[in-house]
Amino acid sequence: MLIAGRYQLRDTIGRGAMGEVWRAFDETLGRPVAVKLLLPHDTDPTAPSRFRLEAQTAGRLSHPNVVGVLDFGEHEGRLFLVMELVEGDSLADRLTVSGSLPAEQVAHIAAQAALGLAVAHRQGVVHRDIKPANLLLGTDGTLKIGDFGIARFLDDPGAALTATGQIVGTSLYLAPERALGRTAGPASDVYSLGCVLYQLLTGRPPFQADSALAVLHQHLDAAPTPPRQLGADLPLAFESYLLGLLAKEPESRPTAEEVADWVGRGAWRGAPEPLPSEHQHDVRPDRPHLTGSRVTTLASSVSAPTAHSDRAFARVAGTEWQTSVHRAATRRTHLSFLRRSRLVAVLGGAGLFTLALVVGMVLFSRGTGSAQGPHTNPSTNTSPATPSPSTSYETASSPPGRPAELEKAPEVEPGPKEADRPGKHKH
Repeated sequence: MLIAGRYQLRDTIGRGAMGEVWRAFDETLGRPVAVKLLLPHDTDPTAPSRFRLEAQTAGRLSHPNVVGVLDFGEHEGRLFLVMELVEGDSLADRLTVSGSLPAEQVAHIAAQAALGLAVAHRQGVVHRDIKPANLLLGTDGTLKIGDFGIARFLDDPGAALTATGQIVGTSLYLAPERALGRTAGPASDVYSLGCVLYQLLTGRPPFQADSALAVLHQHLDAAPTPPRQLGADLPLAFESYLLGLLAKEPESRPTAEEVADWVGRGAWRGAPEPLPSEHQHDVRPDRPHLTGSRVTTLASSVSAPTAHSDRAFARVAGTEWQTSVHRAATRRTHLSFLRRSRLVAVLGGAGLFTLALVVGMVLFSRGTGSAQGPHTNPSTNTSPATPSPSTSYETASSPPGRPAELEKAPEVEPGPKEADRPGKHKH
């Protein structure tokens, strides 16, 4: 079959919900191409509009990791889309044959897929259907993202045309926010990519169930089993970061550009990266130190968990993952706060006790400074009275031959008044 007088269709290489893909040859330019023909959709009037949207979306992108759009048109009442031909298999085909892939190959795939998504996101395009069947791996190892059939523009929420109430995308790779019916964003593509990478490493998606609804519930509530517990052979850093892509909250996931950078520079091979500068004393000397903007990024990541570009994620058994930098910083901050609080409480208590003691001594001194023992006049005494304790101390302390009244009494509690003492009377 000859399409538009130049594209000779040869054999089908794929079939999707909206169209079928043919291997073809462009007789005008003399090169192999892929032609996607829209299938008849009598029950879905939005299909032609969505097909046009796919052409516009993919045509907006130009990157080695995105399937390029070459032409678009209509032939005998059927819309067609001409794309570059990727000689190779989809990741779905690879999984069928091998079951899983080595960590080195998965890391190479992850870096390329993240680069392609980063380009799309910068252009305001969200793919919304990242899955193994839509990731094409060429014979030279180059990965290309294809099938933007249900993509949407970030600046045009109405551009994604779907049936009323329909959740587009494959449930095995659907982000939690989309399972709740929220609008898809770039973080949704990152989550889907995390599901694909998980399957490439383990041979199974992170969540499986007997129904699509049960799978959606798992995306919302269940924590994925760490791949190493399923027998996957990969470094702990790679596992931790992968679980970070599967965070339940969109703002907790790294961006596609950050994923491409982290995987591309080989961070997946080693241990989690060092803490910010204030925690450098806890870092082993064999770990690289960060300078410049990367230190700034790491430092900001402690207070802003949305930044992930320079940190690895540490998982917590039975709970959602948390970043190792965030957990360490939070723990140290909390301990430091407790120590400071205890020190302040101790010092404050000691200060109050000391102040109360000083005030008491001052008041006591003032009260006893004028409390002299009563002076006894021998001429007025006709009979000795029973001495009070203070008088008896006075007399006992007076030297022989010296009148007691000339001796200053020690500072003691004042005794009863002279008139009130027993045995005292006036002549």
